[in-house]
Amino acid sequence: MAQKVALVTGSSRGIGKATAIRLAKEGYDIVINFARSRSAAQEVATEIEALGRKALLIKANVGDVAKIKTMFEEIENVFGRLDVFVNNAASGVLRPAMDLQETHWNWTMDINSKAFLFCAQEAAKLMEKNGGGKMVSISSLGSIRVLENYTTVGVSKAALEALTRYLAVELSPKNICVNAVSGGAIDTEALKHFPNREELLKDAATQTPAGRMVQIEDMVNTVMFLISNESSMIRGQTIIVDGGRSLLV
Repeated sequence: MAQKVALVTGSSRGIGKATAIRLAKEGYDIVINFARSRSAAQEVATEIEALGRKALLIKANVGDVAKIKTMFEEIENVFGRLDVFVNNAASGVLRPAMDLQETHWNWTMDINSKAFLFCAQEAAKLMEKNGGGKMVSISSLGSIRVLENYTTVGVSKAALEALTRYLAVELSPKNICVNAVSGGAIDTEALKHFPNREELLKDAATQTPAGRMVQIEDMVNTVMFLISNESSMIRGQTIIVDGGRSLLV
């Protein structure tokens, strides 16, 4: 069997980095996508190569469709295939709805929602050549709950989850499974940009029924399940990984 390949967008840090490294440990060659820090992405590549796997670094803002197409052209030229696509890259402007400007909306929606559609189109072409594949997106509870200053991101994640359902149905005949994983509050680099970060962390630490906060590894474990053969009958679903926190309303 040919060497399998996985693309993880936004894989220079956080959940994306941890997912890329886990996939490498499971035997995948990895496409590391990043938008800003090449040095951070190179550190991930070095770690992956130390595991005996290949790592391809591609700088691309996935909010730009032209750059998406260029990224997938490079993946095809280097590897000639794609088996797993983890749609992890995310951004957003954290402001009250009444303070949002059009540029804030467009930036967030482009990276968090539009990117998934156009990456999925290109990924599906490569996956179909090899008999199928798996796509998993990273979402958040802001898609179904109202979080402070989270309007643009929450709406973009809701669109992401809706798109997950539509793609799951359309791509199933090609043997491509599409799902999403939604996480509770996780102490990542991204959370540092939240004005109410400390409040979120305190709530997660004290109010989560499971007795602890969600960790990055909890998210990665769920992603790995969704790309496994054991999950083949799960299609178009968003699995919430929050230790039960969202059940307490």
